[in-house]
Amino acid sequence: MNKERTIFLLVYPVLYIFSKLPLSILYRISNLIYYLVYYIIGYRKKTVRKNLALCFPKKEGSERLKIEKKSFRHFVDIFIEMIKGFGISQTELDKRYKYMNPEIFRTLENEGKSIILLGAHQGNWEWLFNINSHTKIKCYGAYRKVENKYFENFVQKNRGRFGCHFILTKDTIPQILKNYKNNVQSVYGLLSDQSPQLHKTHYWSQFFGHQVPIHTGAEMLAKRFDFNVVYMKIKMPKRGYYEITFERLTTNGNEKSEYPLTDLYLKSLENDISLDPNIYFWTHKRFKHLGKAPIKKTL
Repeated sequence: MNKERTIFLLVYPVLYIFSKLPLSILYRISNLIYYLVYYIIGYRKKTVRKNLALCFPKKEGSERLKIEKKSFRHFVDIFIEMIKGFGISQTELDKRYKYMNPEIFRTLENEGKSIILLGAHQGNWEWLFNINSHTKIKCYGAYRKVENKYFENFVQKNRGRFGCHFILTKDTIPQILKNYKNNVQSVYGLLSDQSPQLHKTHYWSQFFGHQVPIHTGAEMLAKRFDFNVVYMKIKMPKRGYYEITFERLTTNGNEKSEYPLTDLYLKSLENDISLDPNIYFWTHKRFKHLGKAPIKKTL
């Protein structure tokens, strides 16, 4: 028996049991893990504090500390909810993950264009895999490959049980090209709030008042294939419950920048984070390239 299979056989029963436990019990476990992660391990505390200081310089230190602690609690909850996602029922998922305006997809279906669905590491994006219950359009989610092939097969099969298709990040463009060629109307879910590698950066813009490199792949694809772009706004009215509102991004011909749809996305995301900073993943090193923006040459 190889190492990968042994690890899978040891871990899978634990994942299965956890996924079948009520969330009320799982959140108690999450509380214990939070104390371990935050108070004992101190996972990425410096990164979180730097990010909060850069984004909310006018807030008192005590106020930023409250956001820090609450965001770490949510950080752990997301991983607990991700595990619960392997065993959650359609009924419970519909109760906890509500789409506030799913009719937008019926409108977009009639237009016949495919859709880029832009999200961020805000709230819970993991439970989006039931979106196909609200649209006839074929839905795809991009994700990074799990190195253990047994877990990879398990994740693929489990996440796809509600009808959504999951493709590796590297296979996203080939899949888009294939669907475009075959005239398959599709929804492609992408998370676009992390910092791109500098050698792949095409655009720098303001995010919370700081010049940072920005992912522009979504807008470039939308322009190339004439796709609609929709932003996914996530609210968490209470622990374990989410409300998803979809907002169509359009410039209406008023393009004042090179990437107007990307700027609209950033503006919407910044506003949502400001309204509820407790449910954003501050552990990402979003501002690691500060001061590295190229100097624009003037004539």
